[in-house]
Amino acid sequence: MIYKIKGLVLALVLAGSYAAVTAQMLNLSRDQMIALTPNWEGERFEDGRPKVTDDILERMKGVSLEQAWGTLRNRGYKNQFAGDWKMIHEGQVMSGRAMTAQYMPKRAVIREELEKEGKKEGRIGDMVNWPIAELVEGDLYVADSYGKLNEGPIIGDNLGTSIYAKSKNGVVFNGTLRDLEGLEQIKGFNAFVKGWHPSYQMEMMLMGINVPIRIDEVTVMPGDVVLAKREGVIFIPPHLAEEIVIKGEFIALKDEFGHLCLREGRFSSGEIDGAWSDEIRQAFIVWVGENPSKIKMTRAQLDEFFKERNW
Repeated sequence: MIYKIKGLVLALVLAGSYAAVTAQMLNLSRDQMIALTPNWEGERFEDGRPKVTDDILERMKGVSLEQAWGTLRNRGYKNQFAGDWKMIHEGQVMSGRAMTAQYMPKRAVIREELEKEGKKEGRIGDMVNWPIAELVEGDLYVADSYGKLNEGPIIGDNLGTSIYAKSKNGVVFNGTLRDLEGLEQIKGFNAFVKGWHPSYQMEMMLMGINVPIRIDEVTVMPGDVVLAKREGVIFIPPHLAEEIVIKGEFIALKDEFGHLCLREGRFSSGEIDGAWSDEIRQAFIVWVGENPSKIKMTRAQLDEFFKERNW
């Protein structure tokens, strides 16, 4: 009898687990999202996705990829950069919170089941529309469409227009796009992709929205801060975003002052390029005090850097 009761309890637990999974086939639950982003202590969206502030997202655009990469590596994040992209506007920087989507080759029975669930959840149109419907301003749509070229583009200029209207941002796709001429007419929109093709997506299916995905050698989490520049794209865990911005702004101040000193012949390249002497440090502190408009961080944050002896 005891064994029968235990078996019944186990069956009920498994049934409950299955129901929980099938009820959310595309999205992580809030608890799962929080569990996978445990270091983030700030505000979250309703689904648990970390919500880095708009101020940090905007200031991130001024950070170099080298500065961000160095801080990430020092913090133990060694697989955050993806290069070799084609883009619409090479000089247009993008920064935003990752809203992720995972595509896979079509398997008919799976796609049919996902479409049934999508209909129950009130999702409208073909699967390629579903992630776009979840975008909010400040998001950057990041999708893994597994580099598919022919019959691989998951958006064209119509969906690109919708993406920009909702997010005021662009896309980073491990895959292809169509309608380049139309997309480049969307003011403010940019795309980092692996190629272009005149076809449209076929024999594909959407397997997840706001789930962990892989972009080249990077595991991208929903809510990561995406910094996309001409050299490539770097994905920053949200709890490190503010630190990277502040360090980047401090280094930019240092570089500006250092370049000024080199142009004026005030210090040699060897002095500026290496560890700074107390004389250079003091001159830098005076220069910063004379140019407060150049400081983007708070004065308290800047003072913390002044206390360090290794800059």
